[in-house]
Amino acid sequence: MLSRRNLLLGTSLLLAGGATAPARAEAKMLRVASQKGAGIVLVLKERGTLEQKLRPLGWSVTWTEFPAGPQLLESLNVGVTDFGLVGEGPPIFAQAAGADIVYVGAEVPAPKTEAIIVPKDSPIKTVADLKGKRVALNKGSDVNYLLIRAVEANGLTYKDIVPAYLTPADARAAFERGAVDAWVIWDPYYASAAIGLGARTLADGTGLAGNVSYYMARRPVAEGNPQIIEAALAAVDEIDIWARDHHQPYAKELAASLGIPQNVSDLWVARSTFGAKRVDAAILVEQQKIADSFAEIGLIPKDINVNEAIWKVGS
Repeated sequence: MLSRRNLLLGTSLLLAGGATAPARAEAKMLRVASQKGAGIVLVLKERGTLEQKLRPLGWSVTWTEFPAGPQLLESLNVGVTDFGLVGEGPPIFAQAAGADIVYVGAEVPAPKTEAIIVPKDSPIKTVADLKGKRVALNKGSDVNYLLIRAVEANGLTYKDIVPAYLTPADARAAFERGAVDAWVIWDPYYASAAIGLGARTLADGTGLAGNVSYYMARRPVAEGNPQIIEAALAAVDEIDIWARDHHQPYAKELAASLGIPQNVSDLWVARSTFGAKRVDAAILVEQQKIADSFAEIGLIPKDINVNEAIWKVGS
């Protein structure tokens, strides 16, 4: 289990992400955590689709936004939220820290929506050139694995680079002022840097990291209220199916919701993939490889079995 110090740290991260930590006032309220890169969830919120699915079941919905996946999952762990979408890395770090969470759903891989980028005038031309360089990334996020795989594929090890662990907003600022040599990031931040700053891509996830997004839930909520999680996944699937066949309207909704330029949203959606399904052991095979990789280089303190965090109720 997490130590008292880590619980206090988690609470401070929630406050930094703009969330508060109230006691759960309603027994029938699903508290959803979101983040900027979770496009499907953002449209779900804007349209009120989840509220429509849960209202007949007597449940209401609240929403809280976090800067990235690690902070989002910490909110689930400390009981501030119940359900959210994150990348591959955060669930592994959370499980290693003893968080009582479960995988309930997964989007299809989207390797082109994350990348290692450098400033347009950088002398760095290849991933191999990152040796000894300062690389910004959000520790514990999905791009953490992309960086590991990319450096290994180019004859380096993780110890050959100098990681600068920063949230996306802080990493963007450091990238702009030249305080870091490269940045490993996901959309829409990736698209924004390419269009707004002329950033060059050294490598995206193609052939290196699948970049699968997972729907996670607090175990007590998922196991105690399976019908609510099933309804939430049905709402997600409804948006996924629509977005797959309506890229332009979807991109417009995202741009309006996030207040980002339309061309940034268009680029993000153009390289996105769509389709969600229930999690099972087969889906988590690659996730176990990522967990083993994190343990091997010491990013997590122990080996974990990701299958212990599969949602079994309602299967």
